[in-house]
Amino acid sequence: MMLVSASDPTPIAILGKAHNNRNPHSKETQIPFHLTTTSSGSRLLRYCSRQKNKGFKAPSVKASMIYDPDDFQVGKFIGSYGFMNVTSYSSFQSGGGGGLSTIGGFEESYMGDSSGDIEQLRVQDVGEGNVKIRLYEGRVAQGPLRGTRVIFKVYPGQRAGGIEGDMMAANELNAHAFLQGDPEDICPNIQILLGGFETKTGEQWLAFRNDGQYSAADYAKAKSEVISKERALGEQKFWNPYEWKEKLKRRRIFVIKLLQGAINGLAYMHNRERLHQSLGPASVVLNTMAEQEAPYLVPRLRDLAFSVDIRYSSLETSPSAFSEGLWRRASAAGAFSPLEKRAFGIADDIYEAGLLFAYLSFVPFCESGAMDGLSLQRLFENTFQLDLEAAREYCQADDRLLEAVEFLDLGNGAGWELLQAMLNRDYRQRPIAEAILNHRFMTGVLL
Repeated sequence: MMLVSASDPTPIAILGKAHNNRNPHSKETQIPFHLTTTSSGSRLLRYCSRQKNKGFKAPSVKASMIYDPDDFQVGKFIGSYGFMNVTSYSSFQSGGGGGLSTIGGFEESYMGDSSGDIEQLRVQDVGEGNVKIRLYEGRVAQGPLRGTRVIFKVYPGQRAGGIEGDMMAANELNAHAFLQGDPEDICPNIQILLGGFETKTGEQWLAFRNDGQYSAADYAKAKSEVISKERALGEQKFWNPYEWKEKLKRRRIFVIKLLQGAINGLAYMHNRERLHQSLGPASVVLNTMAEQEAPYLVPRLRDLAFSVDIRYSSLETSPSAFSEGLWRRASAAGAFSPLEKRAFGIADDIYEAGLLFAYLSFVPFCESGAMDGLSLQRLFENTFQLDLEAAREYCQADDRLLEAVEFLDLGNGAGWELLQAMLNRDYRQRPIAEAILNHRFMTGVLL
C-alpha cells in the first residue's frame, strides 16, 4: 500500500497492484464483510464470506477503542486518497522488491513479481483504482479521551468503492488493534488508532490520533522547492558559506532522524510478526517539517491497509487477499517453507524501506524536478540493475545531484553501502530493520 497525493494538501495513497493481487478485488478472494452494531453500541467487524475463506480470520477488536459515532465530532475536510493499480511489472529473479514512485501527482507503491529476468524489465501499466478515501479533522467529544484531536480516514461504502474499501478498512483496523494490543508496549513510531464507526450509507470511518498531517513526501517536496527558489536567486542567496553549511547539516540530521523513526516503526512491526507492505514517503507522517525542530521530530508509520500477518499459524493457512501475491512471489524466489516465506516477507519490506531511504537521500537535497521517486527507482533498477557504485558515478556527474551524492558519501560511502545492502537483489542478503538502525550511517555518528 502506498500513498498518492491528489490536488488536496494531504498526500494520497497509491495501493494495490494487479500483478501481485495487492488489489484485493479478485474472483477468487472476494470476501465481503461489514461493520455491525452490537446492543451496547460498539462497532465490530464481522465477515460475511460468500466463498471458501478458510484462510481468513475475524480481526480482534480491542475493547479500549471507541466505536460509537456519538463519541466523535467531525471537523473540516482535509484532503483525499486515491489508489493506483500496477497491472504489469517485471523485477528481479532473486526476490525483487518494491517501492514508491510518483506519476503526475499520484504516488504509487508496487512490488516486483520475482519472475522476470533482470534483462527484461519493462514499464508498468498503471490504472486508477476504485477506492477513494477522504480525510477529515475531528476530535473525541466525550469519554476519557475527550478533546483529543483526530484524523478521520473514510473508506467508501460498497456502492461507491466495491468490497475493496471494506476489506482495506477491516485489515487496517485489525493491524492496528493487534499492534496496540499491549498498552504497556506502544510504539511511538506507528500512528495510533483510537477507534472507528460505520455510517448508515456504509462508509467506514477510522479515527487516528492527530499527531501531524504532513508526510515525508510533503517534507521532501517542500525542501526541493526551496532549493529551486534559492538557486534562482543565484549568488545573492549563498554569500555566506557558513550559513549554507549549517543549513545542509540541519537537513542531513533531519533526514537521518526521519529514517530512524520510520525504520524503528518497521522493526517494531516485524518483531510482532506484521509486514507493512506499503512503505513509502507518503506513508510516514511527521509532527513537524521544521529542520530546526529535528530533536522533537517523531515520524510515524501509517496506512496499514495492506499489512500482512506473518505469524507461523497464519503462514500455514490459506493466503488472504492481501498476502496471496506476496507468497506467490516468495515461491518464485525459492521461499517455500513458513520460515523462508517469513524471511522473504520481511526482506520485501526492507526493499521498500531502501527505496524510501534513496528517496529521502535525493529529493530534499535536489532542486525541484531534478529527481523524483519514479525516476530514481528506474535509474537504480533499470539503468544500473541495482549496481549502486555505477549509479553513484552517474549521479556525481550531474551537478544537480551533488548534495545527495555527498550525503551518501559520508563515512567513506557509508550511505551507499547501506543502501546497496537494503536493495540487494537476493532477499536473503538484505539486513533486518535492527541491523539498519545500528549501521554507522543511520546512527548519526557521521554527522
